[in-house]
Amino acid sequence: MLSNEIVLRPRFQMEFEQPCSQLLEKFAEVKKSQNKFVVSCVDDHIFIKLPNKEQHFWSPQLHLEIAEKEKNSCSLHGFFGPNPTVWTMFMFLHVAVGILFMVDLTWLYSNYNLGNPITLQIGIAIVLILVWILLYFAGAMGKKKGKPGMRELYNFMIQTLG
Repeated sequence: MLSNEIVLRPRFQMEFEQPCSQLLEKFAEVKKSQNKFVVSCVDDHIFIKLPNKEQHFWSPQLHLEIAEKEKNSCSLHGFFGPNPTVWTMFMFLHVAVGILFMVDLTWLYSNYNLGNPITLQIGIAIVLILVWILLYFAGAMGKKKGKPGMRELYNFMIQTLG
């Protein structure tokens, strides 16, 4: 389930031969009866997180979406990811590095065509590539650090669903 090393936000899907309301009810009940996990239910979406005292920067959360297929069957789509604030910041940094890289390449191309020195632009491009590599490895490290939490969340979901 969680073996893919490239995917930063692993996804899965399950099919159930019961109405969505029964699955949603199970999570509503377990939300009241336990305190090991923080369970939030909003419409057909369920968010499961570790308690605040156990969370760290890379702590995962499990987002489940339950969709009706037919009258008495439904599908559950789930994916793991970091806190949405962390994910947004992480993606912002990736996009910022990408945009700066494109701006730098444009500047490099202009200076090259004008016959001006391009040493500075090449240096900036190398630094931006190194920053992108660091961001990638930081994400991979965060995923590795969050894997035990992902397993806990997944096992809790399976136990709740029966």
